[in-house]
Amino acid sequence: MKADRLMATLLFLQSRGRVTVREVAAELEVSERTARRDLESLTVAGVPVYSQRGRGGGWSLVGGARTDLTGFTQREIGALFLAAGPLSASPELRTALRKLVQAVPAPMRRHAEAAAKALVVDGLDWSRAAVRAGGGPHHHALEQAVLDRVRITLGYADAEPAPAAASVPARAPASAPESPPAPGPEPSPDASTVREWTVDPLGLVWKAGCWYLVAATEEGLRSFRHTRVTSVVDTGEPARRPEGFDLAAAWQSLAADVERRLRTTTVRAVADPSALPVLHELLGERLRTGRELSDGRRHFEADGPSLDLLAAQLAGFGARVEVLGPPEARARMARLGHELTAAHAGSGRPEAHVPPSESHFPLGTYYPEDASVVHGTARKPARPSRRHPRQRLSPTNSLDEGAVS
Repeated sequence: MKADRLMATLLFLQSRGRVTVREVAAELEVSERTARRDLESLTVAGVPVYSQRGRGGGWSLVGGARTDLTGFTQREIGALFLAAGPLSASPELRTALRKLVQAVPAPMRRHAEAAAKALVVDGLDWSRAAVRAGGGPHHHALEQAVLDRVRITLGYADAEPAPAAASVPARAPASAPESPPAPGPEPSPDASTVREWTVDPLGLVWKAGCWYLVAATEEGLRSFRHTRVTSVVDTGEPARRPEGFDLAAAWQSLAADVERRLRTTTVRAVADPSALPVLHELLGERLRTGRELSDGRRHFEADGPSLDLLAAQLAGFGARVEVLGPPEARARMARLGHELTAAHAGSGRPEAHVPPSESHFPLGTYYPEDASVVHGTARKPARPSRRHPRQRLSPTNSLDEGAVS
């Protein structure tokens, strides 16, 4: 691509000071005619390149001029602007993009500007509810603390009183990252649940729609969800960074502890085939299916952090899921059934009959597969697929800190 060759030619000029057409052709593996044409194109584009004939002549940059852009190809520039474009609400990022556009050579500038406008981020879900940002009001301050490598004091709110976090078996104890937040706004932190931590920021992690700060504390390595940070104060002291610290490896260790805590108990059950797609969506790899029965139902095992949580999740399937064991899980399901009956049996409303062929899953919100709009007119709403439904889990289906012990 010509734009990439022009950039390579410019960088070659910068590194060598003065070059001949033959040297450019050999470096870029093109013909001398192509190399000469590229050098002339740089001049036409406004790059201060001039040629000198005779012995010791060649092509060079006027006054040793240099470009601030080093080595980007057109595809790399496009990828950068495509990623940064929808995030340009940040004043710093808007300024950086404007500077970068000016630094891009003229042949690449149009491509960069087009890439910055090629992606739209819609902040509403399909029910037109605002999707909560995963960074929180102190996200920028936490970013700066990581970049500046300064020690900070955090105000941090626990979701609710929870057992002491298990430590990761490593050289330093590690507190696991909190589980994914439930949809909707987080409750306002009570002053009694806010604790102050003095930490050495080590890095940032984006996980399942939320940002986390990984930091060293007096109790060892741990993570802090940005949306639970209530205050950030710069202590003025430099952060202490462990020698050879690897953020990716540290996060894997922290996340592995959460995964272990999500598998502390197991239930055995059978499920109607119509429930299996949602069970897979809900439990992921914590669901293991087994043999099929003569009536079409299938055995499965499900892991979870507690019997109470698993029972609450499976109860939403009604008769489509029957828990077989352990006995305490069956007892919990029966208790939930009695509670639901007591709460709803006296409503006086006739029970709605749902034909088996038209059954709907009891959990979550389902979206049409095709949400396209043609010339301002919405297409006919598509019926949810029974084979591969898409689900937004309700708060009762999301893990909270108290459920993970």
